[in-house]
Amino acid sequence: MSRPHDSHSLSVIFAGTPDFAAESLQALLDSRHRVIAVYTQPDRPAGRGRKLTPSPVKRLALEHGLPVHQPETLRAPEAQAELAALDADLMVVVAYGLILPGEVLEIPRLGCLNVHASLLPRWRGAAPIQRAIEAGDAESGVTIMQMDEGLDTGAMLRVRRTPITATTTGGELHDTLAALGGEAIVEALDALAGPGLAATPQPEAGVTYAAKLSKAEAELDFREPAAALAARVRAFNPWPVAWCAFDGDRLRLLIAEATGLSEGEAPAAPGTLLDHDGEALRIACGPAGDQVLRVTQAQLPGGKALPVSELLRARADRFTPGLCLGHHDEEASA
Repeated sequence: MSRPHDSHSLSVIFAGTPDFAAESLQALLDSRHRVIAVYTQPDRPAGRGRKLTPSPVKRLALEHGLPVHQPETLRAPEAQAELAALDADLMVVVAYGLILPGEVLEIPRLGCLNVHASLLPRWRGAAPIQRAIEAGDAESGVTIMQMDEGLDTGAMLRVRRTPITATTTGGELHDTLAALGGEAIVEALDALAGPGLAATPQPEAGVTYAAKLSKAEAELDFREPAAALAARVRAFNPWPVAWCAFDGDRLRLLIAEATGLSEGEAPAAPGTLLDHDGEALRIACGPAGDQVLRVTQAQLPGGKALPVSELLRARADRFTPGLCLGHHDEEASA
């Protein structure tokens, strides 16, 4: 990659929308590089009143007096002309939410860099943080990538790694990677403004795709193995939040671990509430009902997410051992 004219700082257009992107914007604002304009999604309705609400990136940009652009698309010639007129060294893109056509990728003199929340080429696509936890990956990270017209297929410029533990939730990994992304993009720009930055093509082996999350997939099927259910509970915390049918309501499950039956304990139908020990709900799961999902934080309809110990103190009457959780069709109960 070529060197910029100014070997000390770069002029940057920043494009991003959610909290994850705001971390990188703040890191750039704290660096020696110059953010000259911010692109973010148009304000969207939010909250009970459906009031138009600015994105986290827009709010941060306005706090720092930066010009904000919110085009519906970057395919329009007038939008591309406006971007070109900024005459930036490069564009940094973090969870922007709009497709950058090839014409836009070529406008900044040094192209467009992306902060992606996975160890590419694993987990290209929309939900890399949650899919890594759901799949049981031992680690995740951020990749700084030179953007091209493919879906997260560009050459890699910087990689930062972090472990995924047996207790890591989607929210925790999100926050860790957001901070790492800010550090890594500044490192990349520092190198680009100084000695230069080597680009490594992504390997063809190991490509996976992180499909967008949906609320529908958050419903748990207790016929699945306990380890898979526990991973999904952690991955979907804080959104879309795993849940199961519960005595005519929905019980949301936020923290859980996979365990086994106690000594001498018999298997039960998947979804059976085996018991509770004052600290956790033990739910039979797995095809044979011989595994256990141990839930330590949950949420009843209309209530707050609470440790199960607090739920039991307030509503132990609702958690009767033998109660069957989840939906059970005729095949499952046969």
